[in-house]
Parts: sequence; structure tokens; C-alpha cells
Amino acid sequence: MSAILDNPWLMVLSIFVINIVYVSCLTMRTILTLKGYRYVAAAVSVLEVVVYVIGLGLVINSLDQIQNILAYALGFAAGIIVGMKIEEKIALGYIVVNATTAEYETDLPRKLRDLGYGVTHYVAKGRDGDRYVMQILTPRRFELKLMETIKQLDPKAFIIAYEPRNIHGGFWVKGVRSKKLKAYDTDEV
Repeated sequence: MSAILDNPWLMVLSIFVINIVYVSCLTMRTILTLKGYRYVAAAVSVLEVVVYVIGLGLVINSLDQIQNILAYALGFAAGIIVGMKIEEKIALGYIVVNATTAEYETDLPRKLRDLGYGVTHYVAKGRDGDRYVMQILTPRRFELKLMETIKQLDPKAFIIAYEPRNIHGGFWVKGVRSKKLKAYDTDEV
């Protein structure tokens, strides 16, 4: 620890890295809490507080060094970006995609089901006539893949994605086949 305290560049780097770790933990804990992963969020919060106390202690012990304060602030900003990137990669939960298409005659719902998605579809009235509306559930990590698949099947489809708060019952609970979704390539649709 004295090597860090004696070397001003090592001190700045340490504060910067510690704050990236701290804010990444903070971001993940917040997301885990919102998604209902209480115990995992609690475990992450223990690491978050330990890292926070160490980083803040380094800065408070040398408040006369502006570079340490700047390293703390820049590490905080970088930590937000890193935390968001980690969350994107983990992609917890599910996403619902509503796709509206004028391609009424095609069998888009069957094609999507064959790929492993849960699809509920119905006919709706649009400004220019009847439309197919499909409500499709997918794990969040497959959201972009699903959207690309829909665009390939109907380039003019109107697509909206949102995150459901709760899911209960029906095909969605047990029917989404992650292995099947992972296996196909959007270029082969």
C-alpha cells in the first residue's frame, strides 16, 4: 500500500481503477435489484462498499492533490459506461417485441415459432387496412437477433420492444427455447 501512496501516478491510476470497479458494482447492484435478484444484489453490494471505502479513503487522505480528485471523477464516469456494458452482455430477463406487418398472407408467426420464439398474433385494424400484430417474447440477449430476423422476413414491419415487469403462465413461462434461439443464424432465415 505504501508503494501506491508514494508514487503519485500509481495513486491516480489506483483511484481511477477502483472507482471503475465501484461504479460498475453500483450499476449492476441497481439493475439486479430492479430485476428482483435480491440476494445477488446484496452480495454485489458487499463488494461495492468495500471498494468504495478503499477508493474514497485514498482520495480523502490526499484532498490537496487535484489529480486524485479528477481520477476519482473520471473513474466514476468510466464506471458507469463499464457497468452498462456489463449489463448489456449479461442481458438479464426477457423482452417483448410487438411487430406489426401488412404482410398478411405470409406465415410469419409460424416461421418465428419454428425458430424458437413464443408468438401470439392477431389481426388489427390500421389506418390503411388490416395488419398482423405479433407479440413475441425472447430473452433480452436475443432482442437484436429477433429484430434482425423480423426485418429480414418483412423489411417494412413496425417494431416496438419493451421489458415486461412480470410474466406468469402460458407458453412464455416454459416455451421459449433459448438453445433453439441461439442456434439459428439470421442470414439463413
